Amino acid sequence: MPNQSSPAADLVSVPALLARNAREFGARPAYREKEYGIWQCWTWSETADEIRSLALGLLALGVNRGDYVAVIGRNRPALYWSMVAAQMCGAIPVPLYQDAVAEEMAYVLEHCGARFAVCGDQEQVDKVIEVQETVPAIEHILYLDPRGMRKYDHSRLHALSDVTAEGRAAHERFEKELDARIAAIGYDDTCVMLYTSGTTGRPKGVVLSNRNIIESSKASSAFDHLRATDEVLAYLPMAWVGDFIFSVGQAYWNGFCVNCPESPATMHDNLHEIAPTYFFAPPRYFEERLTLLMIRMEDAGRFKHWLFHKCLNFAKRVGPDLLDGKPVSAWDRLRYRLAEIVIIGPLRSRAGMSRVRVGYTAGEAIGPEIFEFYRSLGINLKQLYGQTEASVFITQQPDNEVRADTVGVPSPGVEIRIGDSGEVYYRSPGTFVEYYRNPESTASTKDAEGWVATGDAGFIEEGTGHLRIIDRAKDVGKMADGRLFAPKYVENKLKFYPNILEAVVFGSGRDRCCAFINIDLSAVGSWAERNNIAYASYQELAQHPKVYEMVQAHVEEVNRSIAEDEMLSGCQVHRFLILHKELDADDGEMTRTRKVRRAVIADKFSDLVTALYDGSDEIYTETEVTYEDGRKGSIKATLKIRDVAVVGETPRMAAE
Repeated sequence: MPNQSSPAADLVSVPALLARNAREFGARPAYREKEYGIWQCWTWSETADEIRSLALGLLALGVNRGDYVAVIGRNRPALYWSMVAAQMCGAIPVPLYQDAVAEEMAYVLEHCGARFAVCGDQEQVDKVIEVQETVPAIEHILYLDPRGMRKYDHSRLHALSDVTAEGRAAHERFEKELDARIAAIGYDDTCVMLYTSGTTGRPKGVVLSNRNIIESSKASSAFDHLRATDEVLAYLPMAWVGDFIFSVGQAYWNGFCVNCPESPATMHDNLHEIAPTYFFAPPRYFEERLTLLMIRMEDAGRFKHWLFHKCLNFAKRVGPDLLDGKPVSAWDRLRYRLAEIVIIGPLRSRAGMSRVRVGYTAGEAIGPEIFEFYRSLGINLKQLYGQTEASVFITQQPDNEVRADTVGVPSPGVEIRIGDSGEVYYRSPGTFVEYYRNPESTASTKDAEGWVATGDAGFIEEGTGHLRIIDRAKDVGKMADGRLFAPKYVENKLKFYPNILEAVVFGSGRDRCCAFINIDLSAVGSWAERNNIAYASYQELAQHPKVYEMVQAHVEEVNRSIAEDEMLSGCQVHRFLILHKELDADDGEMTRTRKVRRAVIADKFSDLVTALYDGSDEIYTETEVTYEDGRKGSIKATLKIRDVAVVGETPRMAAE
């Protein structure tokens, strides 16, 4: 086992880190939030006061040691404070995805037995009230935003501000009890419980200790030289482990400032205003921003269009070398500086990344072209590989060793090995304690020596020590002729194109691969507008012959790329169709973190899968969908199916 580090001094919990920050960084900003168009700011000293008052209020409300406190809503300082206040009371915060429907929320609330729920607004309160009949453990609901709450029954419904005020008023009664509870928190006590996305089944409650969170935060902070002067923008779901590490673990370890956007709709503008120094986003974010930029450039004047591509092509050649400290001639440095003034600097600024020292992307593979684009702008974008069960960090890319085709070297304190089947295993101080109330899954995931099965297949490069991930281990299979089948490898290549939002590839046990495609409505819609193609709906645009021609060209280009890889050349796509609807978490086709539920899709659209393999040219289908208000409906469509060229093989027009 790796060494189990001892905490520095008495820094054994997030509340202990808060007390340290109030002492050492008291006047420095800890949180900012934009509300009503104005940035509000709280120092570490003010934050400590707010959190302590809220904790006293929770004691007055009856929060006991070991209670579970659900936290539901968008990123706001007061909701982060409620998690730390719960920890002060000896309780365990359980953040939930704010866009989860009531049924998904009911499972988590019932599973953890939450007695208290802290909600951001009326929408979240309504969902908790809706499930209270089946989740009787919830005794009190607290809410942050009072809008729309006036006519509710407030016998067990409390404004968060009132609970905080009660804490201030009753401080003399509860201060000794609160101090005793804070002092009793140990390094191996539970810090937070985070639920997995449930890609293959019901979400599991991942129990993470103070040791897990603090050791992971400490090691990763040292790796990237994070410091108290750094800034982050907290916009990712609070229920996601990455947000907890970035906005709580690392923020409290380093004492840097967490900035919360005014709303999801204003996130990009707020990012531009804050210009954080430390930034994380999934690949889809970077893809969407690049798509919007390219759409805008298509409408630019001829000279601006020429200048943009001229500077960008030069930056792609020189920018990454400058970032990695490689030799660059004085003339090229001067030219890059001029390009930076004219094009690159404004692009970086508009993206909100003018001050980014460290940027990360993870969750899915990012397209090499997209990765190269951002690094060519001088943005130190890197990749990491992590899991909820690892307190995020398994591997990270060191500065000057950044590549698009690997996920880096083991993070400090992490050990990695590759199993006989090619599955990646790790162990570290960040390794989770257990799956809550699920000893069978805990035992099948983590062995007695602390090695955790990631579920991903990969290998470690000789010489560099970098880890390369091939696919999910359960998805890696064999074609009928014995060749390797790795669907995510193909799907990620397809999603490199801005016009393709999602792809699902089939082929395990079959004689060829076929695919479902989701188009990106904004990218393809803009393309259609420029080409005078009229459409009335996503479904109509998706089935337009010219859209099929465009997607077919992308698929055939991917096939040519796959054919160059001898090990995976059998994964070339022979046939595809464009789905009549976007895959949606509300319909159970994706997780809340936008991971494809492959088995659900194969079962739900079994008629379409059959048509791909029986030689049909088109297929009529009806699909049930869930609207935003929870109502059910159906979509009827006749979908076209296309054969595509493959390299070194003859496309099969019908089942054999």
